[in-house]
Amino acid sequence: MGIFMGEKTLSCVDCGTQNCKFKTRTYPEFCLTTNLAEEDSAWALERYDEDRNKEIMIASAEVEYEGYCQWTRVQEIMEFARKIGARKIGIANCIGLINEARIFARILRANGFEPYAVICKVEGRAKTSVGIPSECENIGPAMCNPILQARLLNQAGTDLNVVIGLCVGHDSLFYRYSEAYVTTLVTKDRVTGNNPAAALYTAGSYYKKKFGV
Repeated sequence: MGIFMGEKTLSCVDCGTQNCKFKTRTYPEFCLTTNLAEEDSAWALERYDEDRNKEIMIASAEVEYEGYCQWTRVQEIMEFARKIGARKIGIANCIGLINEARIFARILRANGFEPYAVICKVEGRAKTSVGIPSECENIGPAMCNPILQARLLNQAGTDLNVVIGLCVGHDSLFYRYSEAYVTTLVTKDRVTGNNPAAALYTAGSYYKKKFGV
């Protein structure tokens, strides 16, 4: 929910205080915290009691606290996995990041985990076979198959799945169909060397005209 002010709906990105993280708080008029419906708060709290959500939430907070500004994301994932008792780690990786996936798998094995990977091009199905326009095959004929990736990892009985570089949208489908909880190690960006935040850091300079900001 956002608050409509004139021609645009304001939300958390428009707030200059970030006071929701403090005990003593003042908020802008459009604040989602002060305008929060009790039923929405109650709904979210109820969800933390479902499945393993509370356990996941506590483990996440502990990893954030214990490794704050000390652990890399690779280490955070392993510590998180240990806390939730995850030993078999699924890897859903882009074929373009197979080397990164292999390195991650090697690190997992060295630390007592069992990695199991399914690459994005599994099955090698033609893009046009599912209605993708034929011109999309100009950068490669085989479609990415995130739903099949999820199914095969589900069948393998992975305890936690890790995404390494799935395309925008393909990752959305993978998250939706994965039965295990999912975290992301690498977000692919072919232009910035897999550092998509670089476009945000340069939005006021190099990318200013490109983004129209």
